Amino acid sequence: MSEEQFNQLSVRLELQADFLAGVWAHHAQRMQNILEAGDIEEGMNAASAVGDDHIQRQAQGYVVPESFTHGTSEQRLRWFLKGYETGDLNQGDAFRANPL
Repeated sequence: MSEEQFNQLSVRLELQADFLAGVWAHHAQRMQNILEAGDIEEGMNAASAVGDDHIQRQAQGYVVPESFTHGTSEQRLRWFLKGYETGDLNQGDAFRANPL
């Protein structure tokens, strides 16, 4: 497997994790009402802040998409929200999704 292929799988794995975090938040709130005001916004901010594009832009001033291993800020946020809004595990297969 090439480094680029490995990176693409790594991105999909990270987006799958973001989706599952959203699903957890959805059900935790629905069943236990444990989330406080601002928790979802903090999760969204965290997902966005750890996007490869954001990190690379801050660190080196430019973005190299081929080197991404976690996905863009937009992708991470979108997958987290998809999990949170649907709560449906069947809607979050990042390994089959195209495009991400």
